[in-house]
Amino acid sequence: MTLQSKSFGSTCKLSEKFFNAANKCGIVESVISWVNFKQLEQQDKKCSTNKKKSKLKGIPKLEDANDAGTKNSHLCTLILTEGDSAKTGCFWTWCGQTRPIRSFPPTRKDAERPRSEHQAGQTISDNAEINALLKIIGLQYKLKYDSNEEMKTLRYGKIMIMADQDQDGSHIKGLVINFIHNKWPSLIRRNFIEEFITPIIKATKGREELSFFSIPEYIEWRQNNQNWHTYRIKYYKGLGTSTSKEAKEYFSDMLRHRIKFQYSGPNDDEAVDLAFSKKKIEERKVWLTRWMETRKERREQGLIEDYLYDKDTRAVTFSDFINEELILFSNTDNERSIPSLVDGMKPGQRKVLFTCFKRADDKKEVKVAQLAGAVGEMSAYHHGEQSLMMTIVNLAQDYVGSNNINLLLPIASPRYIFTQLNPVTRALFPQPDESVLRFLYEENQRIEPEWYCPIIPTVLVNGAEGIGTAWSTKVPNFNPREIVQNMRRLILGEELKQMVPWYKNFRGTITQLDDQRYVCSGEVAVISSDTIEITELPIKMWKLQRVRDRANDGEHGQISPDDH
Repeated sequence: MTLQSKSFGSTCKLSEKFFNAANKCGIVESVISWVNFKQLEQQDKKCSTNKKKSKLKGIPKLEDANDAGTKNSHLCTLILTEGDSAKTGCFWTWCGQTRPIRSFPPTRKDAERPRSEHQAGQTISDNAEINALLKIIGLQYKLKYDSNEEMKTLRYGKIMIMADQDQDGSHIKGLVINFIHNKWPSLIRRNFIEEFITPIIKATKGREELSFFSIPEYIEWRQNNQNWHTYRIKYYKGLGTSTSKEAKEYFSDMLRHRIKFQYSGPNDDEAVDLAFSKKKIEERKVWLTRWMETRKERREQGLIEDYLYDKDTRAVTFSDFINEELILFSNTDNERSIPSLVDGMKPGQRKVLFTCFKRADDKKEVKVAQLAGAVGEMSAYHHGEQSLMMTIVNLAQDYVGSNNINLLLPIASPRYIFTQLNPVTRALFPQPDESVLRFLYEENQRIEPEWYCPIIPTVLVNGAEGIGTAWSTKVPNFNPREIVQNMRRLILGEELKQMVPWYKNFRGTITQLDDQRYVCSGEVAVISSDTIEITELPIKMWKLQRVRDRANDGEHGQISPDDH
């Protein structure tokens, strides 16, 4: 069922009449149904206990509820925390009390997206975190949980998601909701999922303490209070930044922090499907475009963005969560993943460049790890350090197919530890232009600009690539000299000349097929019937397995002189 056609060893051409007859006989539906059944059977063997157990062993980091898997399991709530630090705070909050109804396993941030994927079952069944989660809850793929009898087989009556109150936390909530909705929609209708919200900002003045659960709510308070600057403002970037005292305060006021997800009808199903289905890409574009247009209109009118949680919020519908909270992550995902057309950079790259410019007086080379630390300090970078170091490495690479102009001096990997600003970078981004740039602020700190304005379009020099929500982009590299010549023609009002993608020191050929497509060819010499010599790989064709796959594309795995 999964073998690629090129590996069959022969081809079979069937008539249209045969396909029509096959569609009418129902054999296709029968085969798909059988495959799905076997897949669910395999998943249940890996993921489910198939028997309600009061005690589970061998699951790391699980603090099981005392009544889980007993006759009182329907009263138990499984708390899923984002990371170990949140789990620790959650556990110690309840340590001095009885723990009959709550459990605290940490969740991973890279949950699977199973919806509309043909081989999703294989992906999920191989995921250790999801397998453990299903065992903890007692979920079985073969059950629908549309009856009270099936609900009694679960070890927990509800799950509560305790994620960060930022956009990434919203993404985690959305992934959990999508997974449950895709596999057991009846649980969504039974209000099986809850969330635990915590402040993202606190403002304190003497004994007065104000908590804000969204940035727009905080901005609204600032606009309505002229003396806001007399308060001490603290930003909470994750659950781990809350103290044990604060965690106890949160759990002592469950009415305020515990929010129920309520099913309101088909609109909820449509909203979840819109946010995650692979078949809804175009609809997601419309969804996000309308949201961006509304945000722009509100800003022009001096209005703040809508926010979901206020002081009286006790429950939200799934459609409200998707359209008012998850959409913030979807928009942020595009801002992070798709480079700006103005400077060709993503926010992480721009933060690195901003930090290097601030350290420009230091002419010495700097360790990659030290530069990453400086970026976190100077530009309020709050994500993984390893990801940031790879961003630095990518800005410095100059091998064939990477950067035509590397903004940092070359390094191959973080272990080759030194780098510094390339002198030509300052020429591309003149310092006098910074006085007209719009710099951003975070935590009352001035950080990098919304975008830099290079003297030539660097988005064409080094290309751009990114996959966001509903949108993606891929811009090839072009010759800087040809770009400069076209810029001069543009200034003089002359007709521009068409450019073809170009990569420094690349010896292969790039041929245009149409307005959107090019063919990139390397260099290969056929030495004998069983030997070839590859002297230049096509751009981006660097992995050995991909080269082998292309080499085996010929009939019976042979490459003839005409194939290259």
